[in-house]
Amino acid sequence: MRVGATKFLGHPNDLDTLANVADGPPYAPAGIRVLPSWLLGRAAAYGHRLVAQALAREGMRMMHHAVLATVAELGPVSQAGLGRTLRVDPKDMASIVHDLDEQGLIVRMPDPVDRRKNAVSLTDAGARLLRRTEKLGEEANAELTAALSDAEREQLVALLARIVARAGEPA
Repeated sequence: MRVGATKFLGHPNDLDTLANVADGPPYAPAGIRVLPSWLLGRAAAYGHRLVAQALAREGMRMMHHAVLATVAELGPVSQAGLGRTLRVDPKDMASIVHDLDEQGLIVRMPDPVDRRKNAVSLTDAGARLLRRTEKLGEEANAELTAALSDAEREQLVALLARIVARAGEPA
């Protein structure tokens, strides 16, 4: 270590170290790198990146995929209901629904429950694309957990589901 340099949690605090930190993953002191919250955040960012890249191969964004999957699961659903369910701002949801409609992936028809509203349904093209993007998402998640055995992956999912349930979030 050069004269006048200081140590920060065991890492030399010199210009080379600071430059390397800026080029790589976010720096965190050793005491933070062992916290479950930090590790979960880094794993989530990696998983998000893998899934986003996989979906992009089909020209799909993550929120657009989430809307297609929600429409497939809930059946005809109002645009407002989609926004509430996915916790998306109404203006953003309008833009997503517009994009999907323009691509012929969904159709807006009068809501059978309240004909004053439109309900969103998948088209056959939307269902086909959803099947492909679900497979891509599964492959991305397999990559995310590739360092784990099947049993470890199941255990990880079960543990994360417990954490999410404790937070009051739907699993």
